[in-house]
Amino acid sequence: MGIGKRITTIFQAKSNAALNKMEDPRQTLDLSYEQQLENLTKVKRAVADVATARKRVEIQAEQLKTQGDKLADQAKAALAQGNEPLAREALGRREAIAAQLQDLDTQHATIVEQEDKLTQTSQRLQTEVEAFRTRKETIKATYTAAEASSHINEAVAGISTSMTDAGAAMQRAQDKVAEMQARSGALDELLASGALTDLNSPTDDIQAQLDKAGKTSNVDAQLAAMKAQLASGTGTNTAGQLPTPKDA
Repeated sequence: MGIGKRITTIFQAKSNAALNKMEDPRQTLDLSYEQQLENLTKVKRAVADVATARKRVEIQAEQLKTQGDKLADQAKAALAQGNEPLAREALGRREAIAAQLQDLDTQHATIVEQEDKLTQTSQRLQTEVEAFRTRKETIKATYTAAEASSHINEAVAGISTSMTDAGAAMQRAQDKVAEMQARSGALDELLASGALTDLNSPTDDIQAQLDKAGKTSNVDAQLAAMKAQLASGTGTNTAGQLPTPKDA
């Protein structure tokens, strides 16, 4: 297969797929039904035209029969008057009318046959069109139900997908909250252990250790002073007083 032919085939396939996707079977069925009604109307109009032609032939035949009967009466009247040539003329005209009537009878029989066939065709088409209408409405209802079911399935699938995405998002949020809570707990533990500087404290950890050492030295100095007073016997007079602490 040549490249050009392959491209044409692919293009036709894509075009057909696009048309199938765009086509609504309900509209197509309605259009087909309308076309069948139009054809049925044409057939009925043809039946009416043939019936009109048959009626015209019948009227013409009646007129010729009336003329033939009149000529027969005229021939009798001419013979009664002894005018045989006139009677012969009247009978001759009557014979010509009889020939015309024979032709009209042949035409009438042909027209009646055509009318019967067209009438039968019209009745058969009428039955088929009515049956098609019933099938059409049934298919349309079935298609509408299937379309609604398809939309419901799409909606359910969409909800399922969104619920999966929402569940994943919720899990990520819960993991993030747990991570933040763990970090907050670890920070509290570090602050409590003194590993991190308390931002609310105006001093750093080195100054805190120096202050702690200074307080320890001051306590040791006070204890030494008390021991000296007790040894010299003056501790009772100054029992309620504390020695002045030395500068750190």
